[in-house]
Amino acid sequence: MMKNIALLIGNGVNTPSNGVSWKDLLNKIVKFCECPDLQTDEDKPFPLFYEKIFLTAINKGSIQREVDLKKFIATEVSKIEPNVVHQMIRELRPAHIITLNYEFLLEGEKPIKNEGLVNESLYSVFRKYLVDGITFWHPHGDCHNPISINLGYEHYGGQLQKMRNYVTSLPEYKTKKVAQSPLFQRLKAGLQVADIQSWIDLFFLVDIHIIGLTLDFVETDLWWLLTYRARQQQYKQTFPIDNKIYYYIPAGYAMGDTLFKLTLLEANGVTVIKINRPHDKSYYMEVLKKITK
Repeated sequence: MMKNIALLIGNGVNTPSNGVSWKDLLNKIVKFCECPDLQTDEDKPFPLFYEKIFLTAINKGSIQREVDLKKFIATEVSKIEPNVVHQMIRELRPAHIITLNYEFLLEGEKPIKNEGLVNESLYSVFRKYLVDGITFWHPHGDCHNPISINLGYEHYGGQLQKMRNYVTSLPEYKTKKVAQSPLFQRLKAGLQVADIQSWIDLFFLVDIHIIGLTLDFVETDLWWLLTYRARQQQYKQTFPIDNKIYYYIPAGYAMGDTLFKLTLLEANGVTVIKINRPHDKSYYMEVLKKITK
């Protein structure tokens, strides 16, 4: 087990798999909602495009409840097949894996029980599963609970509200299992890794390696968290922040509009590591080799 390390993983690790591509999924959603006039342009901000699909379908009467749409999406993403990259990541045995993916390919099995301190239905501040000694966190929801799948603009807004309240305000949870003070106060008092209760805590306590994640600007929750951390570390200095965050990207992708994102990450204290490999299995093998070293 690699202590004091977390991987933040996006959909890129599913690239070597056979299954549903992002474009395929968009087309399937449009078809399911019976909205053939909508153009599935991958360049559109997806949270807003999702709202357009959903509201169009509601107004047409082709769907009645959002949970039915999310159940359909959960079924489709569950069709993605496992690949060797998922296995390699498990074999690395990081203490924590934070995945924005809804399925359980990284776990290697479908876990039975959500082990989060709070039994969340819609949002995901505490959502986690324990599999073979590794803690898997799902900040954007999972297929076990389709309504938790974070897709639309409204859901992103609610998730960010929950996150900011957890970090900066008094907790709103009735259970006594959750600390009765905001995260920044706990960090100021010397919070230790052994006392973490949310995936958010990890961003201030352990080294995080971001792989397979485009980190588009629609990921408002993650960009807020990175910016809050950077402001604390570089400006306010309310509490010490000693951990490191690394972002891995194929060197061939580090061009054009992506350069602004990379420089913004660096301004937020994130170390950008370019890997001279195509985006395939060999790329992830090289990334994991660097993380091991």
